Amino acid sequence: MGNTLIRDASIVTMNAAGAIIRGDVRITDDRIVGIGNEDEHFVPDEVVEAKGRLLLPGFIQTHVHLCQTLFRGRADDMELMDWLRTRIWPLEAAHDDESVYISAMLGIGELIQSGTTTLLDMETVHHTDAAFRAMAQSGIRAISGKVMMDRTSDDIPIALQEDTDRSLADSVALLDRWHGYDGGRLQYAFCPRFVVSCTERLLVEVRDLAERRNVLIHTHASENKGEIELVERETGMRNIVYLDHLGLASPRLVLAHSIWLDDMERAIIRRTGTKVTHCPGSNLKLASGIASIPGLLSSGVQVGIGADGAPCNNNLDMFQEMKLTAMIHKVQHGPTAMDARTVLRMATIGGAEVLGLEREIGSIEVGKKADLVLLDLNKFHAFPSYEADLYSRIVYAAGRGDVDTVWIDGRVVMRARVMKTIDESAVLHESDAAISRLLGRMA
Repeated sequence: MGNTLIRDASIVTMNAAGAIIRGDVRITDDRIVGIGNEDEHFVPDEVVEAKGRLLLPGFIQTHVHLCQTLFRGRADDMELMDWLRTRIWPLEAAHDDESVYISAMLGIGELIQSGTTTLLDMETVHHTDAAFRAMAQSGIRAISGKVMMDRTSDDIPIALQEDTDRSLADSVALLDRWHGYDGGRLQYAFCPRFVVSCTERLLVEVRDLAERRNVLIHTHASENKGEIELVERETGMRNIVYLDHLGLASPRLVLAHSIWLDDMERAIIRRTGTKVTHCPGSNLKLASGIASIPGLLSSGVQVGIGADGAPCNNNLDMFQEMKLTAMIHKVQHGPTAMDARTVLRMATIGGAEVLGLEREIGSIEVGKKADLVLLDLNKFHAFPSYEADLYSRIVYAAGRGDVDTVWIDGRVVMRARVMKTIDESAVLHESDAAISRLLGRMA
């Protein structure tokens, strides 16, 4: 990749000091090697003129389901458990390698076009290898894993039912194959879907494997009141209390949603260093509720933002999620509850902290990975710009169409809105063909 000079940008560093700098960023291969004034000893192979544009660290989404991107628009206006039982699980059961690959490519293309450079992904029970192939080829940075569901039920399609040993063995095989791929660009996480679909033995084995292999555990928890009632009926405990009882609550556990928490559960999350990912678009569309994110943040809990999946959100756009994160909490907690800078932090360095990657990504600092997004806000919807707060312009005014160029690991994956690692027209065509075949398998 050589040396790249991004010249004369407005650099929103997201570093600890919150510095915003007018100047250059110098990249050698996959790392940022200089920020600020010109360096006469740095000889660029490529110069990107960025005057009048903003340079940000790439967005980090901490909860996505790439395998569900093909299901966009096929599970609208439903409550969570009905949404899963009658739509999502039957659709996931009809997947094959090809449809998972295309679904992942479709989602990754959308993520890159809207400025996301890193994601924490949860796949379905089978064909996760195909999703990892899409991640490898597209250049995205990702942590992903096959979903684990070893508790049988009449509600779960036969194709998604697995025994405990098989679920664990398949997960370990994927970890061995993909964890650390391409210098660590791809990593593995154990992904038990949620307590409702997992046996106690599976969860305990996941706890021990994750600790032994030093990887994350990613699961859903306390998204919906009906889900919590099921967990209490089965275990006699609320979600987070049960996970803590089993020893899963720790800094390596990332909980998607965490809407319906009581004081004891919030205390457990805080005490154990468990991470939370906020999915406002999904939570609103499924009418699951609004998580108490200002309270979690003020108590020191690390919280990221994710779009969740396309069938419970209909897009994977971090700009939408940031704006929702800023606005929905103002209704409950007042207009100062979630300012733009706090929200942008959650979408960048805060997301990196959730994934344990804050030393590598999430801010523009010398030595960190060159995961960068160039925004062009020279448009009606983002003006006037005179003495305007840049955090406000990004969170409240900007949109996915303002993303001009995206680098991941120092590699250009989109330039001037043109995808460089994904054949956009082919993926769009193939996605229609793939969902048609998938629906045919369900008939």
